[in-house]
Amino acid sequence: MSSAPSPATDSPDPTAEPAAPACVMSFNASDPSGAGGLAGDIATIAAMGAHALPVVTSIVMRDTAEVFDHHPLEAEVVVEQARSVLEDVTLAGWKVGFLGSAETVGAVAEVLSDYAELPLVSYLPPLSWLDEDQLMPYLDAFRELILPATEVLVGSHKTLQDFLLPDWDNERPPSPRELAVAAGEHGTRYVLVTGVMLPAKGTEQFIDNVLASPQGALTGEKFERFDTAFVGAGDTLAAALASLLAAGSELQAAVGEALAFLDQSLDAGFRPGMGHVVPDRFFWAMPAPEDGEAGDAAAQPDLTTDDPAIKGASRRVH
Repeated sequence: MSSAPSPATDSPDPTAEPAAPACVMSFNASDPSGAGGLAGDIATIAAMGAHALPVVTSIVMRDTAEVFDHHPLEAEVVVEQARSVLEDVTLAGWKVGFLGSAETVGAVAEVLSDYAELPLVSYLPPLSWLDEDQLMPYLDAFRELILPATEVLVGSHKTLQDFLLPDWDNERPPSPRELAVAAGEHGTRYVLVTGVMLPAKGTEQFIDNVLASPQGALTGEKFERFDTAFVGAGDTLAAALASLLAAGSELQAAVGEALAFLDQSLDAGFRPGMGHVVPDRFFWAMPAPEDGEAGDAAAQPDLTTDDPAIKGASRRVH
């Protein structure tokens, strides 16, 4: 018995447009230093092979060392930016960074609610530079309106402790699981906690970065602690994770890849000014060293400094 003939296959159309990469909308502040904010998000999302849809929420006055001031945009202006693009582009995921004001938090939350099926990665940066009368309403709004829509909340151990468990009085710091339980009470499914200090082993000191749910720790990656400080690392990690989830990656695998990307970005980091070191999100695009060159040693920046604002600080995600 002869088999049925195979159906003819259509040859690829040379005139067909290539498929678009995953599109990720980022709500974040404009950072003129290029270290974090929208500049960092755009670079990271592009490096991960996705397409960034950047929405400006605030204009931050800062350099690579510190924040001096910020000017939030009106909530209506932020929403109009987002809605204009969303009517045209098919979105695959969200990344939320600094939203500028409590009013804008509410407006962005309303936009997010219309696309609740898409993964949202929210990053909470350290905001101690904000005035108290701005900080508390912002955090309250973020807790009530952004956390319920968030799949993964990213932040440093200290920032998340202060935000989620402000009345913690135990002598030991809260575990990532305990932070996840607190976030889960507001609807967040997972936390990615960075900068968890581990006991020193001899002269070596490591910090842990842990993905946790209310049931316990799921995965993570340890980074070696050494004497330098970075700016923009937290935005980099959150934007990388958002890009991977938007492209369809499974959560734990995406976290592992995002942490590996961050680690290599920090290893290749550079100091463009007199402040902190900026992650190099395009470390992979650098040419390989020629034969006979010093290899990794030649590729590493000189991170030694006499600047008291940096000297003695640890390599950390913040």
